[in-house]
Amino acid sequence: MEKLIEILSSVRQDVDFANEQDLIDSGNIDSFDLIAIVGELNEFYDVNIGVAELIPENFNSVSAILNLVERLKK
Repeated sequence: MEKLIEILSSVRQDVDFANEQDLIDSGNIDSFDLIAIVGELNEFYDVNIGVAELIPENFNSVSAILNLVERLKK
């Protein structure tokens, strides 16, 4: 999870990814941030996050993002 937080923080240094639970819903990350995050996740974790996965539930928290990545790696 530390590496994931590091990746997310490289996109938005001003967001407390470790504690925030409403990243999308609260507006802490926007669509441009999401595109950057998806690119970083695809590259680092060697996954392909498709359009169907681009829903707030998958990106509202670090644990949700980690669950998405783990699901896609299977």
